[in-house]
Amino acid sequence: MSTPQHKIGSGFGARSTTDDVLRGIDLSGDLAIVTGGYSGIGLETTRALARAGAHVIVPARRRATALEAVSGIDNVEVDELDLADLSSVRGFAERFVASERSADIVINNAAIMACPETRVGPGWEAQFAINHLGHYALVNLLWPAIARGGARVVAVSSAGHHRSGIHWDDVQFEHGYDKVEAYAQAKTANALFAVHLDAFGRGAGVRTFSVHPGKILTPLQRHLSDDEMVAAGWIDEDGNLVDPTFKTPEQGAATQVWAATSPQLADMGGVYCEDCDISEPAAGHDALAGVRDYASDPEQAARLWALSAELTGIDAFAATA
Repeated sequence: MSTPQHKIGSGFGARSTTDDVLRGIDLSGDLAIVTGGYSGIGLETTRALARAGAHVIVPARRRATALEAVSGIDNVEVDELDLADLSSVRGFAERFVASERSADIVINNAAIMACPETRVGPGWEAQFAINHLGHYALVNLLWPAIARGGARVVAVSSAGHHRSGIHWDDVQFEHGYDKVEAYAQAKTANALFAVHLDAFGRGAGVRTFSVHPGKILTPLQRHLSDDEMVAAGWIDEDGNLVDPTFKTPEQGAATQVWAATSPQLADMGGVYCEDCDISEPAAGHDALAGVRDYASDPEQAARLWALSAELTGIDAFAATA
């Protein structure tokens, strides 16, 4: 079976930074929305896009924290958004659409990882709800502004998707919770979201990508104990980073910034990227590089979209689906 999942020889790599991928790119006049754009690689993404001339909107659950984090960065505004609360998502989207502004870049960056079992909304598993459903609803509700801008949409996935596909028989983990498995499912959902949105949006000039940023020590790991990170070989017992494959925040943010802005990706979309290039299909069961078949399968992507629409009651493409 043919696949668009092949490297294009971007000239960048695992150690490329946001400055590297944005060199020569002028985003003046563009508007970007970056969820979670005030912490970790999200904050570096905000800095990089603003430095290149974009006006960046940072929707934040912790508005005061976000305002402090982005203070001193020009061309950034903060608004309220809680991805765990569909009424909050709807409120942000309605405010933005009512402003009659276009969105040129949307980066679904916010996430939680490996948290204790938590239920949000009508009892949804929190990682699936926040990492996937909240972003699904946000993009659908913002669709008029996204289509008007012919935007690039980037869903931040992870190599964590290699751990699990979608648990179709128990998406909400109601019959036994595994925090790592639930995170993996959510990251697979991010990749599948990009596949289906790209199929819907390309006619409007909207292209969508998913990305694996790489391994970076950020507040995303807040729910992992030091013992767990020592056991994973990430840090030593004194808390020092010992895994040489980890990236800096500037390197970690580079792939999503590249996917959101690179002219190399013109007329492309619906693919999973890593290390500032399109990924190859995963080879072998043990490798963490590349993308798994179940995370790039259009049929599973369509099935997930239908489930997401059913759960949220939101679908910008209901008339054409």
